[in-house]
Amino acid sequence: MLLAETIETLDPQPGQTLLDCTAGLGGHSAAIGGHLGPTGRVVLVDLDPGNLELAEARVSGIDEAPEVVAIHGSFAQAPRELAERGILADLVIADLGFASTQVDDPQRGFSFRGDGPLDMRMDPTGPITCEELVNTLGEDDLTKIIFEFGEERFARRVARKLVEARQAGPIQTTSQLAAVVRRAVPRAPNQRIDSATRTFQALRIAVNDELGALEGLLGSIEREAARQGDDRTWLGPIARIAIIAFHSLEDRPVKRRFKRLTDAGLTERLTRSPITAGDAECAENRRARSAKLRAIRLTR
Repeated sequence: MLLAETIETLDPQPGQTLLDCTAGLGGHSAAIGGHLGPTGRVVLVDLDPGNLELAEARVSGIDEAPEVVAIHGSFAQAPRELAERGILADLVIADLGFASTQVDDPQRGFSFRGDGPLDMRMDPTGPITCEELVNTLGEDDLTKIIFEFGEERFARRVARKLVEARQAGPIQTTSQLAAVVRRAVPRAPNQRIDSATRTFQALRIAVNDELGALEGLLGSIEREAARQGDDRTWLGPIARIAIIAFHSLEDRPVKRRFKRLTDAGLTERLTRSPITAGDAECAENRRARSAKLRAIRLTR
């Protein structure tokens, strides 16, 4: 997603270290790794162990491949992981979308396009599934999740319908969940977005603590930027950081935190306004239409 724009913004150079907070299938890292060369390093982080393995193989397989370090876990923990390894990142990328291997596999439970178990965990070993949330949380808690993380104005109605529906038996599949939500949310005559979309987004965010992880990463960036160059623990002196967000719940905190850092003189903007995908990429990949790239550079 926004690959050419990301490379241009990060401006990778031979011998540098890239931290890819969301390795996915390794597309960004493989392309950037080609600029880093054998004296460079790519640190891959991902919650999905299967994707992490694929990304590691992809980056290691390019010509003149850099050193590859693979870390299974949340990107919120990446700064600590780098500090423990004595690694300073010159470049940081976080693509907050999810991989095709996740959304296109009905068994992962991310989408209502195909019926599957109600899972939604990016890390299949994670402790909480969507099924557990839907079948155990009370109406108030479900309403809060669906309203705050899905920005669904009919959140209360959806939560009430879910509580009513599970009285007849647990809600266990994506099709069951989507059907309940569609009954609760009115559909406008020319509405193109499925009525279940916002609720699925909200539950996915809750299951994976996506906004908590983003806040953790942004907080680590701010604390590191405030340190003098010699005291840094995981970012190089003039590190470049790029984050690609896909909805306002992600983009707003990135925009605000980057502005605060720039206003404090700790960073400079590399993007005056968010970079968005061109017509060609949007035509090829519908998900690109909502992507927004923002980037900063540490100034000391």
